[in-house]
Amino acid sequence: MSTAPASHTPPPAANAAAHPLPATPSITSHPEPSSNRKFGFLLLAIALYGIVLMLPTPAGLSASGQVALALLALVITLWISECVSPANSAVILTGMAVVGLMGKPLTPGAKPMGSADALTTMLGGFSSTAVLLVAAALFLAVALKHTGLDKRVALIVMSRVGISPARLTVGAMLVGFVLALFIPSATARVGAVIPIMVGITAALGLPVGSSLGAALMIVTAQACSIFNMAVKTGAAQNLISLNFMQTTFGHTVTWSQWFLTALPFTLGMSVVLFFVSLWILKPSVESTENATEKLREQLKALGPVTAPEKRLIAVALLLLVMWSTEGMLHPFDTTTTTQLGIALLLMPKIGVMHWSQAEKLVPWGTVVLFAASISLGNLLSKTGAAGWLAQQTLGQMGLSALPVVAVIGALSLFSIVLHLGFASATGLASTLIPIFIAFAQSLPVSKETAFGIVMIQSFVVSFGFILPTNAPQNMLCYGTGAFGTSQFAKVGLLLTLAGLGLILLLSATLWPMMGVL
Repeated sequence: MSTAPASHTPPPAANAAAHPLPATPSITSHPEPSSNRKFGFLLLAIALYGIVLMLPTPAGLSASGQVALALLALVITLWISECVSPANSAVILTGMAVVGLMGKPLTPGAKPMGSADALTTMLGGFSSTAVLLVAAALFLAVALKHTGLDKRVALIVMSRVGISPARLTVGAMLVGFVLALFIPSATARVGAVIPIMVGITAALGLPVGSSLGAALMIVTAQACSIFNMAVKTGAAQNLISLNFMQTTFGHTVTWSQWFLTALPFTLGMSVVLFFVSLWILKPSVESTENATEKLREQLKALGPVTAPEKRLIAVALLLLVMWSTEGMLHPFDTTTTTQLGIALLLMPKIGVMHWSQAEKLVPWGTVVLFAASISLGNLLSKTGAAGWLAQQTLGQMGLSALPVVAVIGALSLFSIVLHLGFASATGLASTLIPIFIAFAQSLPVSKETAFGIVMIQSFVVSFGFILPTNAPQNMLCYGTGAFGTSQFAKVGLLLTLAGLGLILLLSATLWPMMGVL
């Protein structure tokens, strides 16, 4: 894959005036992996699965636990190589799980499983309320896209912050935060914002690969990762982590508790992103004449707020109130309130879309992958494979004798390094969180502290700052040709170091005071 931004030339002034905000970003052509390479990685994944199964079963690990580890090796290879789509990897995972688990007891003393039993075990993730929450939240994202409200919000913010590198950077972060409150898909959020950022750059008479274009695109991607951590419903990896935590520890985190816990971290990271992007990328704007007016013209072209948009705003604000007062003013959890909100949006007269319209736009592959990931995590936990793997890796590092802050730092560093090979934070959470839970339970700490350690690590799995390939939103922005890998990595490395420092600082000071640790 090319690491240098594509060459772009500024559009003629007349075209820029006529079309200040293009409907779609200019996408640089990046070579797709060859079919032979993809097939080779698929064979490698299946070979690793077979090799792990054929090895002698280690002491302390059950036969079904060995199958769980073989499946882990299989999906990690599929996720890292991206030789198949995420949804395809979920189907392959389920099929190989049935083949491996047949004839083996799930837990010691249980009867050996048949194919139906093994399949039922691997379909267990689909019954999780977290899967319903992800699906419902994706419907909410579709409603925002269907009505055009996401574009209106972005244009309103960007037209009012002002035209200067610093103000535009703040505007990009504000747009990312507002959309994160309502859209759980990083790809959907960034996909809505990219045309706006490209249009702003063009309206200023600059090529997309200019210093300003690079800054706006990099900030859009990095802010998305930051705000993934800020909002419980902002990213699928948060929900998959909480599902594992709730299953193991017996309690969960409300929307407001998650938000308040993450708030000092995300505020600090936002400040770091602002100064680092201005310092490293040095965005400049030579002429601001008419740029603000062009943004306002584009907003005016959308027309007045439509009736569907008004109804969607009402439902979205209602959901935000219900989420933030969960456990205080009402007994409904996040999943229930979100599902009821989607029901309103699908009702005649009251709603904004029909099922036939929504079902074509919902990324069902994300839902399938999410459910399969939960099934794999549950399998790792039930078979004892997660605990065994935690002891064979983290347990050999002598972390149990260290202070809690040092343990958090070591686990965070472990997660950050491993994320370099992952393109999906959901996949990383599915892999690491069950292992971290098993390890935290082995530490000489209280149940509450163990829960807090894992919750902090659920923030860290969103650290996709360093490489464009570390997150889908990064690749969307990289596809515009606005920046190169080295530019992204310079900003990302500093963000990662700052993030690790903030994690340690808050773990030693504020989070214990808040009762997190």
